[in-house]
Amino acid sequence: MRDGTRPSDRAFADLIRALVGTPPSDDGAVARVDGARAARTGVPEIIYAPGKSPEQVIAMVRELLRQAGRAVVSRAPTDLVARLRTALPDAEVTHEGDPGPAVVALPGTERPRTGGRVAILTAGTSDLAAAHEARVVALEMGCDVELVADVGVAGLHRLIGPLRRLLDRGVDVIVVAAGMDGALPSVVAGLVPVPVIGLPTSVGYGFGGGGQAALMSMLQTCAPGLTVVNIDNGVGAGAAAATIANAIARARRA
Repeated sequence: MRDGTRPSDRAFADLIRALVGTPPSDDGAVARVDGARAARTGVPEIIYAPGKSPEQVIAMVRELLRQAGRAVVSRAPTDLVARLRTALPDAEVTHEGDPGPAVVALPGTERPRTGGRVAILTAGTSDLAAAHEARVVALEMGCDVELVADVGVAGLHRLIGPLRRLLDRGVDVIVVAAGMDGALPSVVAGLVPVPVIGLPTSVGYGFGGGGQAALMSMLQTCAPGLTVVNIDNGVGAGAAAATIANAIARARRA
């Protein structure tokens, strides 16, 4: 650098400024909302709805809107979303699934557009709940996202066309959601030259049907490089995928 400062030093200084400059949030004793998280880490603050009262979620959303103009609520049931719409009539509320991710946005606020490209595959239709969670998070982090459902190993021929199309479009990373035996992420990781994130889901019969079999199968993969998140952790899969895709997009622009 011309001024003698290394890029790593500047990045650290920016981090310290972000931390010091984060506006304090005092929502009582139960929550301190971090609206600056997206600026600091690239991953927005996400409110996990289960275990919280509707009043607590509404208060946290209201504070996130004040700080950032947008809020994401994961695992939100339909009745909670209805209460959010009533309590925040000026905001736009979108919702996928019951329960599912909800996005609350003030007028004039838009999600960023980074140029990152994320693909999400599901082995079956029953895996869509976790896949939608990953999709919403990746979208809120600025990525272009394409979701392809029901291409699991029970009919593996269904995978070939969509996978070829995704690679032709230049996706940066692929999230693969699968329950049952959890085999699809290993198959995909053995075929493609991009990072693959396995998302085990709590779909299946009997022993291991809560997602344990899918998780173990993905962890024991013989396809080198497959990364695995926890059972039903669509938020984690989406955040990891978008972080990778956004880094690749920055490199493309450099």
